Amino acid sequence: MTERVSIGQLYPNAGTTLPASARRIANQPQAGATRNQGFEQLLQKQILHFSHHAEVRLRERGIQLKPEQLEKLNTAIDKAASKGAKDALMIMAGNGYIVNVPNRTVVTALDEHAMNEHVFTQIDSAMIIS
Repeated sequence: MTERVSIGQLYPNAGTTLPASARRIANQPQAGATRNQGFEQLLQKQILHFSHHAEVRLRERGIQLKPEQLEKLNTAIDKAASKGAKDALMIMAGNGYIVNVPNRTVVTALDEHAMNEHVFTQIDSAMIIS
């Protein structure tokens, strides 16, 4: 469980005893919070997410993604989004990933064995990533 800690809790004798960085944070106007929220939303749009189901499938099927493969998936999602894709099958290194493109979320993952003679439904695009 995470709890939010305010500056006053960290420095109970607030005033001139605050470090310079803490004074800047404590004196920051509320408008800055809105800018940070906007930045956070923008950042979330750029990050690749994995659903709980996808994480379980990756573990069960022994699929491990290397950083360069994650980058390739990110690039592929950008390309699919530019074409208006919503749900895409992405095949990379013999594994398949069903991705919800607008949310940048891998919904499930299949290894080569699971993809054999599998019928993919509810997708509107497919991409082979080399």
